[in-house]
Amino acid sequence: MLNLNKNVKIELKPFLRWWGRELAFLIPAKIRQFFHAPRGAIIVRSKDEQFELNYEINGQQEFMTTVARDISGAETVKNLILNDRFKNAMFILRLSHHQALNKTLNLPLAAQANVSQVVSYELDRYSPFKADQVYFATRVERIDTEAAQLIVQLLLAPRPLLETLYADCKTLGMSLHYVDVENCPNDLQQLHSTYNLLPAHLQPKIANTPRRIIAGLLTLLAMLSVSSLALPVWLEYQAVEVLQTKIAKIDKEVKAVKTLQADMDTLREENQLLINEKIATPNVIAILNEISRLMKDDSWLAYLQYSEGQLQLQGESPTASILLADLEASEYFAKANFASPVTQDKASGMERFQISAEITKPANITTENSDATTEKTAAPVSESNHDTPTETTVENLNPEISTTEEVATENGTEE
Repeated sequence: MLNLNKNVKIELKPFLRWWGRELAFLIPAKIRQFFHAPRGAIIVRSKDEQFELNYEINGQQEFMTTVARDISGAETVKNLILNDRFKNAMFILRLSHHQALNKTLNLPLAAQANVSQVVSYELDRYSPFKADQVYFATRVERIDTEAAQLIVQLLLAPRPLLETLYADCKTLGMSLHYVDVENCPNDLQQLHSTYNLLPAHLQPKIANTPRRIIAGLLTLLAMLSVSSLALPVWLEYQAVEVLQTKIAKIDKEVKAVKTLQADMDTLREENQLLINEKIATPNVIAILNEISRLMKDDSWLAYLQYSEGQLQLQGESPTASILLADLEASEYFAKANFASPVTQDKASGMERFQISAEITKPANITTENSDATTEKTAAPVSESNHDTPTETTVENLNPEISTTEEVATENGTEE
């Protein structure tokens, strides 16, 4: 069963190396060789009192020569180094299995961060030597996540032997880069994962000048990259600031225009409401004209009230029911009925009535016609507010009634 209860450790350098190798794989081989030509290595093996030299490149080895381990072989080595083919080659001292010891160790997974330190503490338990008697190196072969263990290869060589071989190589003019073991050699194609039995104080010093130049160039590249990203943003920010300054100057005017526009919209809405109300109901003059038309010569009104679309009529007529029918038939009135019982005036013999009706808008009467009627009749009669009750003592309301006929007041008596 897969155990997911593990602490994940992220190492940046191995990740960047892996990423670089994956990206380099996408580049054509000829272009890779142009920027990063494969580097060969001269493999040095100790055989009795001689060194056997072999040249290795791209996984292929070829025999070069055999030289004595004393000063007599220095000239031969010097000539090899001057050869253009071997000029940039590394020197690797490869020990035989008789000269070095290798052993596979199983360490806890927690030791992954400092494998060499953990091994040095218990080296006498893993080998017959103490830490001050040998030079050793470790290489992680694999990680067993199920067992939570590291499979580590331990390689070690006695200090006197390695120091003697190193001194003989220096005598011949060979500056060693690596020391490895024959049965566990380093892969020259993957130098990032190599081990080295040669202690750090014996390894050749790498000049810091190229590193400083590369670091300076990388720093400059980073600064240029940041500038290329930040400069457009800064210019855009400056442009926005200028626009905001201009907007702030005209902001007051814009607010004033918006206020005026809002006032105009309010007035327009109120005006539209008044127009709609005027269109919805006929004006008072049209209503009075219609009442005058419906009234007969033998009928008259003593009281008229018009308020909020309701009309109240009081008066006398020989036949009040006929007047009620005429009002109901008119397009100006609806729901006409007697508000109180009809009574008989003993003196005049007339029927006293009180009629209520609703005011309606005739379909064939347009606003223009209503306005024209208002202009023609506005002179003799003043129009009252529709929303305020109108009480009128009507005198000679019917134009057809003789001018000599007088209409009494609310007492309803005829003189």
